[in-house]
Amino acid sequence: LARELKINLSEIKGSGEKERITRDDLINEIKNRISTTTDPAGEEINFSLWGPVDHIPLSKVKKITGTRMEAAWREIPQVTQFDKADITDLDEYRKKLNNEKSPIKTTFLPFLIIAVTHVLREFPDFNSSLSTDKETLIHKKYYHIGVAVDTPGGLVVPIIKDTNKKDMSALSMELEDLSNRAREKKLKPEELKGGTFTISSLGGIGGTYFSPIINPPQVAILGVSRAKWEPVFSKTKKTFIPRYVLPFSLTYNHKVVDGALAASFTQHLGKVLSKTASFK
Repeated sequence: LARELKINLSEIKGSGEKERITRDDLINEIKNRISTTTDPAGEEINFSLWGPVDHIPLSKVKKITGTRMEAAWREIPQVTQFDKADITDLDEYRKKLNNEKSPIKTTFLPFLIIAVTHVLREFPDFNSSLSTDKETLIHKKYYHIGVAVDTPGGLVVPIIKDTNKKDMSALSMELEDLSNRAREKKLKPEELKGGTFTISSLGGIGGTYFSPIINPPQVAILGVSRAKWEPVFSKTKKTFIPRYVLPFSLTYNHKVVDGALAASFTQHLGKVLSKTASFK
């Protein structure tokens, strides 16, 4: 790694046995150099030389989010696993619930929260955090799911606590309440803390796949795109039939999770979403 980055190891003091240089020593040296070096790309450019411009100050939320995401991207080895789920039956079940004149409209998000909570119980490494010394994985016995909400001031992630203890109706009402108060800037500080896993959904906007950035100290985040109808081959009917398919992606910390486990997670999540019995 030092050779690839053209770093002279003789300039680094080792912290290992007999002052041997460890990988962490090298990484810390790289971080120190980054923090003390002026990046030419960061120099102020007068864009008005080429035409009219407007200067729009970033909101406080965007500044905080940007700083956290930049740190997460720099410090966490992030890999994204992509997958699909057949939610044809789930979509019919959701429409049925909404036709029962419920006061709260049921979106796909409560289904996702229930499905994710179920899968997290099967794969506890994804409901964990890495200790500060990077030596211990802390499994959490509670399930607090963060849901990214797009607000006029920027992205906010309120936390729904104890999702394993709430049914579809309770989750739908809490989601609506938190989302409305997030847009109105009325969330309490404690409603933004303690999350164990995050869901970022762009289903209402569009797109096919994206790679969300992990929200530390969590170790994974689910990115959900817009479902669409696709022709899927049926082995029994020997023909293509239309199915409603949900594309999603799982970004995970490769220090904690390997690719095989991530693929197992997404496969299991897809199976849960494909069966309406999982939500009754």
